[in-house]
Amino acid sequence: MWEWAAAAWGEAEWPGFPSLRQEGCHSSRCAAYVQERGREGGDSVQGATDFSASPASGRLSLCPFGRNSGTRPLLVAGEAEMASLGPGMRLGWADGELGCLPGESITTSGCCQGRRRRIQTHPWACLRWCELRVPQIPDTGVSKGLSKSLGLIEGYGGRGKGGLPATLSPAEEEKAKGPHEKYGYNSYLSEKISLDRSIPDYRPTKCKELKYSKELPQISIIFIFVNEALSVILRSVHSAVNHTPTHLLKEIILVDDNSDEEELKAPLEEYVQKRYPGLVKVVRNQKREGLIRARIEGWKAATGQVTGFFDAHVEFTAGWAEPVLSRIQENRKRVILPSIDNIKQDTFEVQRYENSAHGYSWELWCMYISPPKDWWDAGDPSLPIRTPAMIGCSFVVNRKFFGEIGLLDPGMDVYGGENIELGIKVWLCGGSMEVLPCSRVAHIERKKKPYNSNIGFYTKRNALRVAEVWMDDYKSHVYIAWNLPLENPGIDIGDVSERRALRKSLKCKNFQWYLDHVYPEMRRYNNTIAYGELARYTKEGFLHLGALGTTTLLPDTRCLVDNSKSRLPQLLDCDKVKSSLYKRWNFIQNGAIMNKGTGRCLEVENRGLAGIDLILRSCTGQRWTIKNSIK
Repeated sequence: MWEWAAAAWGEAEWPGFPSLRQEGCHSSRCAAYVQERGREGGDSVQGATDFSASPASGRLSLCPFGRNSGTRPLLVAGEAEMASLGPGMRLGWADGELGCLPGESITTSGCCQGRRRRIQTHPWACLRWCELRVPQIPDTGVSKGLSKSLGLIEGYGGRGKGGLPATLSPAEEEKAKGPHEKYGYNSYLSEKISLDRSIPDYRPTKCKELKYSKELPQISIIFIFVNEALSVILRSVHSAVNHTPTHLLKEIILVDDNSDEEELKAPLEEYVQKRYPGLVKVVRNQKREGLIRARIEGWKAATGQVTGFFDAHVEFTAGWAEPVLSRIQENRKRVILPSIDNIKQDTFEVQRYENSAHGYSWELWCMYISPPKDWWDAGDPSLPIRTPAMIGCSFVVNRKFFGEIGLLDPGMDVYGGENIELGIKVWLCGGSMEVLPCSRVAHIERKKKPYNSNIGFYTKRNALRVAEVWMDDYKSHVYIAWNLPLENPGIDIGDVSERRALRKSLKCKNFQWYLDHVYPEMRRYNNTIAYGELARYTKEGFLHLGALGTTTLLPDTRCLVDNSKSRLPQLLDCDKVKSSLYKRWNFIQNGAIMNKGTGRCLEVENRGLAGIDLILRSCTGQRWTIKNSIK
């Protein structure tokens, strides 16, 4: 037993296993500290070490003794308890310098017969009290019983280990169909996958070599859920505990947005209280608020210096937290987005996504976009990526700064648009937003969302709130994209006066600055004078058909062209038409659409049973109206 412990602590034979070492042992005191080490080896413990494990609390305590204490090496933890400890253990200080005075005894329940005394200076006080949080003790009765009673599995092995695809037997596949449809992912399969499974480390190689300060701010991790599968929520929690250093993890907050599922009530609460006592809080909304306001409730409950917001269907990669917290420590006005990998909703296989920035269309639908040119030019895939906005499933922000800039817009409903609003607001009001390739989180992209089916309406409404508060003259682009008139769009977006006042009080920049400096790739349509469901007429006389384009790196809408030969109009890339006259049209509302180069008109020909054709011919007086206009 002693040999096993010595190998684990002294030679670090377990990847990522923490080793404890003492150094600087002076006449009055010494410092013991924790260093994470991999297979390259570690340092042996100097002096005696007392371990005690408590499966019920999931914690293991130890007391390192200095060379002057005169206490012989002692190992008192039960063999079954020690054997169950795995490489996911983390060390963290508890209450600063605490320890045992000479002559006091050591017991299996802890140091000093449970008495802990703060030490100033003492000839034999060369020690420090430490605490080791054990993320999981899968082989002990208490822990195993907790998960087993819920029909779940703990430990590092089993199906889906290492992020590989998990499978079901034909009989199980049949049982899985209903839950799969219900949740939008294979929840039946999820119950067969360990809550503690490992996932691939897709960080760039350089990230694994970087070193970070030990004095980083603590984080409150906030998960939002509504009618989520219990196994998926708990895997998110286990993964957060397993892969976040103990001394950096202030708490985990689960915000239940008024779920209906019984397993998310007492069973969930009892599990986290027994499994992670004092670490995990459950906050319950009395009515369904939607993701946006639920996140605000999570922020209110948080006490950490930094708050991290995540969907409750994620898994964390080792080392995800340190780079995030380091960047925020350097500049509290940074909003940090871990790089996202994909968990396939049918097999739970973890797939690597390429490094990306997060952008959006003029409807304010979010999307992945290529990182900016200066990032590519640097040639270092570990560098932060400037991003105009965020996808929304995970972001980390200094708690106080988030409050100063007005959190998320509480006037928005459900979700959609709040991620774009935050990106715009942060950039305009003195902050920045970036994706960190050195921090990775895997996320399930569900086939079905838990909120009601009218999400398109809420996204549209929320987008108009963003446009009216933050986009200045470019707000017309959002209305064009949704094909809504600028005046009386028929959607009540609520009162935005408080959000406008917030912008004024923060002395934020204008949206033009944002487009020029943060999102220059975004296409602009300032030449539009009329727009309808499919068409857009410009000041230059171009008639564009199709939805608005997004970035300059992607194809734009195409121009209607009269090549003077064909009876049928053509849709071509605007910049590839040789004669500009062939793509220019004269048009006034309730008038003809006439090509400037040929003099022919765009008209409709009724062919009876054969249908209606759009043709080019000599003008017969047909008149056109494009639905909306910009004054």
